[in-house]
Amino acid sequence: MQEIQIGLLGAGVVGGGTLQALAQKGDRIAAALGCRLRVKRVLVRDPEKTREVPVDPALLTTCPEDILDDPAVQIVVELIGGEEPARSYIARALEQGKHVVTANKEVIAKHGFALLALAQKRRVNLFYEASVGGGIPIIAVLRRDLVANEISQIQAIINGTTNFILTEMEQGRDYAEALRHAQRLGYAEPDPRNDVEGIDAAYKLAILATLAFRTNVRPEDIPRTGITGLHAKDFRYAREMGYVIKLLATARRLDGEIEAAVHPALLPLDHHLASVKGVFNAVLIDGDQIDKLMLYGRGAGARPTSSAVLADICAVAQSILRGTPEPIDLRTDGARLRDFGEVESRFYLRMQVADQPGVLAQIARVLGDARISIASVIQKETDESARSAEIVLMTHLAKERRMAEALEQIRTLPVVRQVSSFIRVAK
Repeated sequence: MQEIQIGLLGAGVVGGGTLQALAQKGDRIAAALGCRLRVKRVLVRDPEKTREVPVDPALLTTCPEDILDDPAVQIVVELIGGEEPARSYIARALEQGKHVVTANKEVIAKHGFALLALAQKRRVNLFYEASVGGGIPIIAVLRRDLVANEISQIQAIINGTTNFILTEMEQGRDYAEALRHAQRLGYAEPDPRNDVEGIDAAYKLAILATLAFRTNVRPEDIPRTGITGLHAKDFRYAREMGYVIKLLATARRLDGEIEAAVHPALLPLDHHLASVKGVFNAVLIDGDQIDKLMLYGRGAGARPTSSAVLADICAVAQSILRGTPEPIDLRTDGARLRDFGEVESRFYLRMQVADQPGVLAQIARVLGDARISIASVIQKETDESARSAEIVLMTHLAKERRMAEALEQIRTLPVVRQVSSFIRVAK
């Protein structure tokens, strides 16, 4: 039986899970593919380190050239993470005519278009299923299965850490307590900035939008707002009004332009994504042939991510056996990202205001001057000792720019003590 040799860059959680799965399922994979996959080398920082998944010491190396320059290695699997040196290793492997599988969302989001062009030039494959959604096969779906569809919209919950925190806040915990709980369980890093500020979700949305709309969407061009400003009482009020709050990654094609953003959003309780809880992820796709398609599963962890890595390795092995790489569609339709200020949405506002007549009239006047109409207003709580009240206001559709200008004016009103929350409402 033909043998295909693999070089693995990194033996951490995902790398160890991949090695374990290859060892446990090697015979099954060989029977399915008609070839055997063998790991020839594993790049690590410290060969003496005790690992959860034992690795044959003879496979370990601290020298990337042992993999990148070895002509016997046909598939390089990059699992070290971060932008550099991962990007350089991937580029060098492709230049050497090696196929590459990676789980690196940052590299693919920032440099994927250029690396795919290099792979096409060298007639090799670059696969990255594990970069978005863990075990959810979303990349293959967009790259191959939905090729006949005109995708109009993607809405996604694609960060398991923030979804876990928001699920905890739905149950009454405040943000700090929910974050500590996520960290105790290992769902959140000691420094959770990439997750809670929406950076991770923006990387993943850039990858999905680039594939779906054949436009090079860069993560730095995606407006994002994290979850650190959310309060437990907003979840209670949202539920009373028939909504849940999720960190939503959205990209849609509208009038020849692409709208893309990551931010907390109120979703109606009957929305497809409203019931996605805990560390689970989901991607909802609108296409002209499929209508709606939702993919759901665990978004992180050794086993789901290793499953996606293995799927890509097997796909590359089949390509090697065929003797031809999978075609890469690098044509772009020229659509540009819409100025976020022109994007329309409905808005939820929670404010602390003076408990006196005429307050609502002043707020309504500011919104009216910005051509924003109020859909509803509810007074939630009153503090008689402080002579203040809390009101929750929902608007009709309005442009982001007009809402931002109105908020600046509202904050300067003497009767407004504080704008406590400002959340968009999903379309």
